[in-house]
Amino acid sequence: MERIAKVDPWKVISTDVKDKKRVQESLTSLGNGYMGLRGNFEEGFSGDTHIGTYLAGVWYPDKTRVGWWKNGYPDYFGKVINATNFIPVTILVNGHQIDLNTDDVRDYHLELDMKEGLLNRSFIWMKDGLEVKFSFSRFVSVATKELAVVNVAAEVLSGQATIEMTPHLDGDVENEDSNYDEMFWIERNRGLRPYPFLTTKTIENNFGTDRFTVTTMMTSQTDNLEKRSSADSELKVSETFSKDVSAGDKVSLTKLIAVVNSRDIAESDQVEAAQAILDTATETGFTGLKEAHINEWATRWNNADVIIEGDEASQQGVRFNIFHLFATYYGEDPRLNVGPKGFTGEKYGGATYWDTESCILPMYLSITEEDVSKQLLVYRHNQLEQAYTNAQKQGLEGALYPMVTFTGIECHNEWEITFEEIHRNGAIAHAIFNYETYFGDDSYAVEKGLDVLVGISRFWADRVHYSKRNEKYMIHGVTGPNEYENNVNNNWYTNTMAAWTLRYTLETLEKASDEKKQSLAISAEESNKWADIVEHMYYPKDEESGVFVQHDTFLDKDLRPVDSLKPEERPINQNWSWDKILRSPFIKQADVLQGLYFLGHEYSMEEKEKNFDFYEPMTVHESSLSPLVHSILASELGKKDKAFEMYERTARLDLDNYNNDTEDGLHITSMSGGWLSIVHGFAGMRTLTGGLSFAPYCPTQWTGYQFKLKYRGRLIAVHVTADEVEFSLQEGDALTFTLYGKEVKLEDTLTSTLHEKEGVPEATLTNAFDK
Repeated sequence: MERIAKVDPWKVISTDVKDKKRVQESLTSLGNGYMGLRGNFEEGFSGDTHIGTYLAGVWYPDKTRVGWWKNGYPDYFGKVINATNFIPVTILVNGHQIDLNTDDVRDYHLELDMKEGLLNRSFIWMKDGLEVKFSFSRFVSVATKELAVVNVAAEVLSGQATIEMTPHLDGDVENEDSNYDEMFWIERNRGLRPYPFLTTKTIENNFGTDRFTVTTMMTSQTDNLEKRSSADSELKVSETFSKDVSAGDKVSLTKLIAVVNSRDIAESDQVEAAQAILDTATETGFTGLKEAHINEWATRWNNADVIIEGDEASQQGVRFNIFHLFATYYGEDPRLNVGPKGFTGEKYGGATYWDTESCILPMYLSITEEDVSKQLLVYRHNQLEQAYTNAQKQGLEGALYPMVTFTGIECHNEWEITFEEIHRNGAIAHAIFNYETYFGDDSYAVEKGLDVLVGISRFWADRVHYSKRNEKYMIHGVTGPNEYENNVNNNWYTNTMAAWTLRYTLETLEKASDEKKQSLAISAEESNKWADIVEHMYYPKDEESGVFVQHDTFLDKDLRPVDSLKPEERPINQNWSWDKILRSPFIKQADVLQGLYFLGHEYSMEEKEKNFDFYEPMTVHESSLSPLVHSILASELGKKDKAFEMYERTARLDLDNYNNDTEDGLHITSMSGGWLSIVHGFAGMRTLTGGLSFAPYCPTQWTGYQFKLKYRGRLIAVHVTADEVEFSLQEGDALTFTLYGKEVKLEDTLTSTLHEKEGVPEATLTNAFDK
């Protein structure tokens, strides 16, 4: 673990220009749900850097076809592509181009202001007795999604100079992970009027997927600078401003950028649309645009902020997570979802993973409007036809939701993921259950939700097989959530979620209208088959220890704990061969424990304890999704030190570069982990059965914490200290809920002393690694 940024409750701060430059760029990325970019320097940087600008829903089907000889393999790998770089402002002082990789500077300060959604930077540049202070501020507007703003100011501290600034748009961009060093864009149009603009289009592809056209336009407002020229060349347009200045003089330039694309606006209308956005922005000016942007962020923080008392590192971590989640997705566009890297990098393909249902939805249920959560469910319903296509490609009935997708069609290029990690279907179904139980409303489940549930159930019914020898249904040849094992038989989590989905579907069908049932054409034979699978599913279990076995042969491995590894071997995914990893007992992320987290209301505390004590010591947590599940379960089991350890890991995963991969971009879809570890973990909030319940405690590392949540038309504020918990009803009607197992009623304010967790019986499997 390394601390890249200074600890601050609202900011990510760096005072070193070159230290972990790519990590800094990831940490200081900006986004507004529509577009975003890494924390690159406006003036350029000749050293190691990863320039990245990304547009939501804009992608390309890479022609790499690993495994093309396998029937059913995806036709392409869907790739997030780097778009026109719109922030550059080249700066010359007396003809010398500013470059912080080689120039002498002092008082360097970079900060991401998470409260206001601003990236600010300043430094004093020095050369031959001349000193100039440069200040930069930029944001991608959450008030006007197509708008980005860059402000550059210079103040001469000593000497005389000619300062020249050249704002430009650069469409000559590539993806670092491109397999063929190819560009994904061609120029369609460029011009200097009405404002400098560049229109690009994705190159042709052989797969019949949509091509995207993007128009990027800019204009500049200046103070004490004179315009000298405008220029355009292939994939580039620019303007140049300059001024002769001396000590005490100041100059500034505000670059306004509009970005529109063919997902919303036809190519023929894009220049006019971009101009209209810049006309309005020009009238408003930098101060007004900034104010509108900050006000919108204030609204978002009002209901979502978590306040931690007594620990600034923990405070910074959870706010960092919330900020980047909201920068990636806030529910404005029903066609979008939560991408794994958001706008911070391009390492992973696709825009949607099962992470949305397993990690993001449980948080968004509580902090956003109900429509936002429903939209995430409708997103999957809208892609149901494609899910049927995915199953058909495998020669199976029903619907198989993709592991990785932009359109609903599977586009991942690893066979063990595409063919085998079918457990993702269970998360899609569980999300419908989560939504129904949280809002106490089954109207979605019995209509659109049932379409999805039936499709998934038909898939499971075809994917299982009946073992006559064991008189049980089994599922062979899968990869569970632990991706450090492939092609295993009877993964406990997969079998469990398959049977649970069938049971939940049958229960939901009982509540559906006759008309709905008829439209689904489910015969008595089919529903009886589902019920039989539920009753006779095989679940691997070690009867002696009471442990649910991860898969049929897991206990035959050389079982040993993670602390038996040498430090230089960690992380194993960067130091071991894949063959060695697959043969090892080490677990990438919660697998059996994922099932106990999802379906916790169906298992006893003793069962959870035994499995946690068995599996957690073998878990390397090299998936960003792993710590949050372990933190929540540890809190429930009274393992407070482990819960806090896992909270720190999930909340500060990227801030402290735990997995040594933050330079590739942030782990956006696990960034609900800090919030969930606090609210579902430390506060013990549950809504799975019997309405809302809490069992809060305060970590000893803190003096208190506060959060708000939306629940069935109410806004509830919760404040937990070392001694007591206070609930405050800020909006909505009185509410009856469960606190420490007892029913209480909240009408205004309710205060209770904290209860110590009584714990659960000690696990009996004390010699797990000797078996």
